[in-house]
Amino acid sequence: MTSSSGSTGTTSGSSGTTGTTGAPGASASGRPLLNRRLAEFGTTIFAEMSALAVRTGAINLGQGFPDTDGPDEVREAAVRALRDGRGNQYPPGPGVPELRTAIAEHQARVYGLAYDPDREVLVTAGATEAIAASLLALVEPGDEVIALEPYYDSYAASIALAGGTRVPVTLRPREGPRGGAANRRFVLDLDELRDAVTPRTRLLLLNTPHNPTGTVLTRAELAAIAELAVERDLLVVTDEVYEHLVFADAPEPDGSGSPAHIPLASFPGMRERTVTIGSAGKTFSFTGWKVGWVTSTPELVTAVRSAKQYLTFVASGPFQYAVAEALALPDAYFTGIREDLRAKRDLLSAGLTAAGFEVYQPQGTYFITTDIRPLGADRSHGGDGFAFCRALPERAGVVAIPNAVFYDHREAGAPFVRFAFCKRTEVLADAVERLKAL
Repeated sequence: MTSSSGSTGTTSGSSGTTGTTGAPGASASGRPLLNRRLAEFGTTIFAEMSALAVRTGAINLGQGFPDTDGPDEVREAAVRALRDGRGNQYPPGPGVPELRTAIAEHQARVYGLAYDPDREVLVTAGATEAIAASLLALVEPGDEVIALEPYYDSYAASIALAGGTRVPVTLRPREGPRGGAANRRFVLDLDELRDAVTPRTRLLLLNTPHNPTGTVLTRAELAAIAELAVERDLLVVTDEVYEHLVFADAPEPDGSGSPAHIPLASFPGMRERTVTIGSAGKTFSFTGWKVGWVTSTPELVTAVRSAKQYLTFVASGPFQYAVAEALALPDAYFTGIREDLRAKRDLLSAGLTAAGFEVYQPQGTYFITTDIRPLGADRSHGGDGFAFCRALPERAGVVAIPNAVFYDHREAGAPFVRFAFCKRTEVLADAVERLKAL
């Protein structure tokens, strides 16, 4: 699938892929076995780097999953549901009522957004299915979808499956108004976003807090996006899975001091055109349970459900009951996980800085993006993130991910490398020691 920028994504494979290694061959007729819309998506970089970690014994800070389980009471809620026979058979298509109610209550309690749990909430097999179902439901061949790059790797594949055209708008590194390492962030150029909208634009696909850069869009940026969407009558899908992983020491760069995470649906004119995606995996550290959700208007939820029912139909029955209890945990839990991750961020960030990386301190998520160019004494890897990450396990015993896999504009992402800090403190401390070898 070719984006409007002219990138085919086939050189090293866009959206987290490294080419077509292991892809099916051609049939006897010569036609490729793999759907042409997926031709650019081969083996993911995560599979390659995880295998490299196993082979070399390196610490895997590449893939973003915790190395400890979430709260015991939530895990026990899942065990209790299994034993009580709740969710062991097909749950209701929209999700179990207890979870849909808990999601609606969460949105009202945290953001003041009212949703009808029976008509405006849909439970999905993780956020990844929510993204795929939303794009399959709302995008037709020829429609343009604007995504902020670097982007989560499933975005490009889902747009391609829907027959849409990917239009990337690049977040670019910039120092904040107060200067200094802690204020470096990746910034959205609102003029570039506006210029990217054409009569063929159907949908904006946003992610805030943003993976992999850690940027949290400001109130002013979100307000401008909302005005643009209303003005041009655009649909918006917002991936907000890191909503609770925003750090207290990351005030808005404009100095407004407004809340760190603000749902786009809360802006004037946006509730009726926004599909908001959430997930339990990142907030509660149970990524394997695959429980996500969509909140929107009855019409948009019905559209997404029409696609979702032919993907997984239903999933994660007993875990849905457990997540319903998790969403009702006291505020102290959400504060605690943020503070724990902030301390881990600071530990790894300081270690990366000491090792010679330029660090972009994340405002949210559990990823740190770094620039490898200050490590230029090693000219063999210069600004090539792929070569750097493939050599890093042997050089320092640590695995990271080259950010270029998340870009259509590969040159824009070439010198950046992502590390995950959602690991035990002793693992991060060990990684910091190993990185001193650089």
